[in-house]
Order: sequence, then structure tokens, then C-alpha cells
Amino acid sequence: MFVLEDTGEGKGPLWKRLISQSMTTPEALPESFEIDAAGLQDVVARYPMRINPYYLSLIKTKGDPIYRQCIPDPQEVIDQRGFDDPLNEEGHSPVPGLTHRYPDRVLFLVSSRCAVYCRFCNRKRKVGRSSMVTGESIREGLSYIRSHREIRDILLSGGDPLLLENKELYHILTEIRSVPHVEIIRIGTRVPCTLPQRVTPQLAAVLRKFHPLYILTHFNHPDEITPDASLACKRLADAGIPLGCQTVLLKGVNDDLPVIKQLMHKLLSIRVRPYYLFQSDLAKATSHFWTPLRKGLEIMAGLQGYTSGLCLPHFAIDLPGGGGKVSLLPQYVEGVDGDGLLIRNYLGGEHRYPLYEELELNGRWPKKGEKL
Repeated sequence: MFVLEDTGEGKGPLWKRLISQSMTTPEALPESFEIDAAGLQDVVARYPMRINPYYLSLIKTKGDPIYRQCIPDPQEVIDQRGFDDPLNEEGHSPVPGLTHRYPDRVLFLVSSRCAVYCRFCNRKRKVGRSSMVTGESIREGLSYIRSHREIRDILLSGGDPLLLENKELYHILTEIRSVPHVEIIRIGTRVPCTLPQRVTPQLAAVLRKFHPLYILTHFNHPDEITPDASLACKRLADAGIPLGCQTVLLKGVNDDLPVIKQLMHKLLSIRVRPYYLFQSDLAKATSHFWTPLRKGLEIMAGLQGYTSGLCLPHFAIDLPGGGGKVSLLPQYVEGVDGDGLLIRNYLGGEHRYPLYEELELNGRWPKKGEKL
């Protein structure tokens, strides 16, 4: 395991020094990884690499769950199955950098940078490129929001919005809050996980001015929940900001019931509510992370009843082509027996639930063995 040392050298806060010391080429990676740097040149030329020293320090051994999330892999260019824009964000973008897929809310990209460029990212096609977000795209996005009164909920994303300077973030949040029909602001960020030093008391003080404001963060493995990450989440929660986690199911990282259960328990211990467990998006250059759909359903079945309901995220697919999110559940309803519904519980036992209301409405449930 690599040890992170803050020598205090250089100017500016620690998080900026860590960003400035980020590794952006395969040659910069530790020799102990035995990386074929030349073999990864095509990968990083197409999909930028950034690993800050803090996140690198979480790697215990080559190939472990942290390593897989941040170290480039030749499979990214060898296997090009999938889609450049798997959720068809561009097809639902009336102006650059803003996606309006759902009736009452929009996704608004305000940053092109991340503290770590995750190898499974569904925006690999453009994250890390300065053209992704510009001053003009932010102005156009704000203008669109002002002119569409049906928009009541804004999700700021990127890149990572929390890598903006405090004054930049304050300006954008102030502009959004000045729009009368906007009720809710959400921020999607991986910073509490990948660069928790960014969550300073000053940043928390800025964010708390814009309630109701929610933060959706992103932890994928228990090893990411460190004392630094815990402190970052504490600062945000103490500022009155509700925290949710959007975990992605990733092959070789967390496609395992004990790992997911431990992660959900640890999240609650740092005041982060498990929100979504996502099936990995079918983004090009990420196929080595894809898992069978049944794996997620098995994990959810293994959580149900064996841990608190607070630990149960929604298992969801974000449908390819921009169809939106759909939550999936293990099949618990077995069918109908007379005037009762047969339901399997978490132990596998079959129980009968009376259908009084359905009978009064002349509703019909499938009989046992029929498809629902």
C-alpha cells in the first residue's frame, strides 16, 4: 500500500496540491505495478488518465478493486463493444451541456474535470476535455433553465462540480437559486470518495447557503471509506446536506454480496444513505466491468431481510438510448391461490397474502406458474 504524505510544501490548500501531483501518464505509475507503459499509450490518448496521490494510496495490491477503477486497461481499446453515448444524453440536449430527459428536471454539466478519471465512466467520450464545459455552455444552460418553467429540479454534474473553485460554484448556485421555479438542487460528485480533502469547512459553508440542496456521491467499495472520506461526509452532513450514494456494480470490484453489504453498512456509518445500485452502463471501452443482470438481482435478494431497509439501494438500469432509469427487484410474487397472493419471503418460504381489495375491484392476478 502506498503511503500518502503531506509535506506541506507548495502553495494553496492540500486538495489543490494533490490535484497538481496527479499522475496523468502510464510512465508515472509506481514501478511495483509493472505496467506496460508503451502498451497503454493508445488507451490514455483516447481516454485521459488522472489519479491523484490520495486515491492511489488506497491501492493495496496490483489488480485490487481500487486499482481496477483507476488504472488504464488495454481492454479499453481492444474491446469496443457498447456505445459512445450510452444514455443518448446528446440526443436529449436542447443546448450543449444540458440534458432534459425527464419532464421536471435537467442534468446540467458545469465541470469537465474529475479528481480521478474512473475507467468505467459513462462519459469517457468527453470527460477531461476542456471543450466539454465552457463559459458559454454554462450561460446557455442557465438561460434554458430560466425559460422553462416546468424545471423544478437541477442535477449538477460533469466532470465533478466540486472541483470548481468556491467562487465559481457560488456563482452558478446563486444563478440557479434566483430562478423562481427551481425548487431542488442536487450535486453529483465523487469528490468525497476520490479527493475528500476538497471538502473543506469553507466549501461546506458555501453549499449550506443554497438549501434545499442534496449531494449524490459515489462509493463503490468499502476500502474507499477512509477517515478522510468520513470527515468529508461529516462536514457536508453537519451543513444540513442530505447525502445519498449511487454505487455502480462493477466486475472484479464489487460484484459480490459480502462486499456490497459491507459497503452499505459503512455508508450508513458515515451518514450516507444508499440510493442506487446501478447496473453498469453499456459505455464503449468499459465492457470489462460489465456484469450479468442476474448478479445484481442476486445481490439484492441477498440483502433483503438480512440487513436494515436503510441499507437497501434501488437496483436500477439506466436504459440505453435515453429511456431513463428503471428499478428492478428480485421476483417475490409467485402467483395466486384462490383469493390469496402467494409471496416468497427472504428465507425462501411461501406465504399467502389475502386479496380483499383486488377481489372487490374484480381484478385478476396471474395464477401460480403464470407470468406476471
